[in-house]
Amino acid sequence: MTDENAGDLLTPSIETLLTHLGREPDEQFGFVNTPVYRGSTVLFKTLADVEAQEQRFLYGRAGNPTTEGVEAIVTALEGAYRTKLVPSGLAAITIALLSCVKAGDEVLITDTAYEPGRAFADGFLARMGVTTRYFDPHIGAGIASMIGPRTRAVLAESPGSVTFEVHDLPAISAATRAAGVRLIVDNSWASPLFHQPLKLGADIVIHAGTKMFVGHSDAFAGTISTTEACWDDVEKIRKLLGFFASGDDAYLVARGLRTLAIRMKEHERRALAIASWLEGQTEVDTVFHPALPSHPDHAIFKRDFTGSGSLFSILLKPAPRDAVAAFVDHLKIFTMGYSWGGYESLCMPSNPRRMRTAVPWTREGNMLRLHIGLEGVDDLKADLAAALERYARAR
Repeated sequence: MTDENAGDLLTPSIETLLTHLGREPDEQFGFVNTPVYRGSTVLFKTLADVEAQEQRFLYGRAGNPTTEGVEAIVTALEGAYRTKLVPSGLAAITIALLSCVKAGDEVLITDTAYEPGRAFADGFLARMGVTTRYFDPHIGAGIASMIGPRTRAVLAESPGSVTFEVHDLPAISAATRAAGVRLIVDNSWASPLFHQPLKLGADIVIHAGTKMFVGHSDAFAGTISTTEACWDDVEKIRKLLGFFASGDDAYLVARGLRTLAIRMKEHERRALAIASWLEGQTEVDTVFHPALPSHPDHAIFKRDFTGSGSLFSILLKPAPRDAVAAFVDHLKIFTMGYSWGGYESLCMPSNPRRMRTAVPWTREGNMLRLHIGLEGVDDLKADLAAALERYARAR
């Protein structure tokens, strides 16, 4: 079922959409799942067909039934005009930004943005003559004072990487709309199940589909969902860059999406249980999780989100590097890894100081970013409790 006939469902709940969208058993000999389409060449029957360029697929780089299935699901979830599946979350960021700018333009990026996205802006965009300025994630309506005549796009990520500040997106979008500037939002943390930036005024929504969409730590993917006004520019840049996702990866994204609603609820439940428990631990200075009442942006979170993700950070009380090593090197269930969104729990030391320019990070202590997987909550608590004891002994 494609996004065009999603309205045919009698009960188009999120769970039903995830189960039925993006697959056509009648076209696949009755098999439930759309198979993996691998191919570069698409054949034409007549010269008239070649000249008309009207058949569904012209060349493998433009997509296939497997990739289209994923795009239909995400389009429906985000309430978008169209979606494109690309090789990674970083590819989604680069396409989205490049669709908005040319040499001499400017972009504004949240100071809490995904670090590879910052590197793209400071490296590639700078080389092509595009200026980047970073803004305080709490700027809200104040973004209007930063928007100038060369500003073409604002890139937001809510909540932000590592320290999890939540943007006031309606206030930001009001300013960008008034100035004719496009608002791009990275929605990877909450997924469209718990947060819908397009409804809050965004123009383009991107995902590191590698994370929650795939859900099994075994594939890379990114998605770009847009309003109708932005679609042509995004698709033009994607074609020029030659970005596309393989049928194999698309199949893994589709497989993960089928269980997204169930997984998100379980990740949310486990993450909140662990985060709440960590707030009471002696060695923990601060827990950065927007769904906790203690979080400074909790009111905005409650207004704009319907649920929370698996990822949050903790700031441990100051201690030397040996204490951090004692914490992470002997974990039994948690492991260290840069990604998140899979079924396995992760714990990764982070240093916000090296990522920030607009709002320097001045807090003392050691930061750890936690992804809470699908293991038993008591087992995860026991692993962290032992780690905190080791940390205390090493202080």
